[in-house]
Amino acid sequence: MKDLPLKVMYSLLLVLLMALAIEAQAFQVPGPLVDTQWLADNQDKVVLLDAREDTKSFSRKAKGGGHIGGMQACGAKKGGGGTVFGHIPGSTLVPWNEYAVNKKVGGFELHDMMPTKRDFEKLMQQSGVNQDSVVVITQRGEDAKNVGRGTRLYWTLKYFGHDNVALLDGGVAKWAAEKRKIEYGRTKPKKGNWEATAERRELLATLDDIKQASQDGVQLVDIRPPQFYHGLVLKKEKVARKGHIPGAKNLPFLVLVKSGEKGTTFFPANEMRQVVAALGIDAQAPVDTFCNTGHMASLGWFAMHELVGDDKARLYVGSMNEWSADPTRPVTTFKQE
Repeated sequence: MKDLPLKVMYSLLLVLLMALAIEAQAFQVPGPLVDTQWLADNQDKVVLLDAREDTKSFSRKAKGGGHIGGMQACGAKKGGGGTVFGHIPGSTLVPWNEYAVNKKVGGFELHDMMPTKRDFEKLMQQSGVNQDSVVVITQRGEDAKNVGRGTRLYWTLKYFGHDNVALLDGGVAKWAAEKRKIEYGRTKPKKGNWEATAERRELLATLDDIKQASQDGVQLVDIRPPQFYHGLVLKKEKVARKGHIPGAKNLPFLVLVKSGEKGTTFFPANEMRQVVAALGIDAQAPVDTFCNTGHMASLGWFAMHELVGDDKARLYVGSMNEWSADPTRPVTTFKQE
């Protein structure tokens, strides 16, 4: 190199820089789900966001030390029952209540609704996300509820136009169970420049959409367990009445994800397709998913839209929280539809 003319050296350097820039721009997640090995191999190329409600667990060790509280040291017990502490190195905490917010809509106080576009832009910028970032979302991973926190952030990024995003299957629980490094303490990323490039209404079902869907026989899918679907139990603090939206079929989230010794992971897509068909749901037709507040419904949307392949699936963010708030709107109990 030292014997080359200066102009040639500059030209070679320019070509190299351009090649590196193209490679950086071309880097894409391989699909909606990535595994822990893929993340370990590509950690320096992604922005890693940790979606969780229990924000203290992000930076603290479990009582007595370590990253697992109330479960075996090897990872999450089968069926859950513990709390994951700490985070994957390089990740940034994204608190649940900043992308699932309470709002007053139509005179009703609603839980876990969408943030405004501006508020979400600010949140992503504070989290270190840039316009060209490759984003991987993780969560504590020890149960389905935490997986749902990850899928809700994933859906919100997609809704506002960011496609280069994936979910870490198994979350922090799987990472820790494989004896990979866990860190503690707070993180402060450099501010990003991310801005929303779209508002994809085709991914969102509103109250009016659900009213029309219920009348027209469009597929409504309740992601809650059967006891909620049939009206045996009620989450009183968020849902006014027992039962489900008339005409809705039941696709419990427990047939979409499984909890094991290495966190909570999705069942294979081909198996989910068979379960969906067995429950009378057409994966080629429009589907609107709902739950109590749009939390677990995002897990159902992720499974249907991103894994099963139903590109007409939408998330009803208001869910039973919004639907049941008005006593004039009907609910159905003790009926398998």
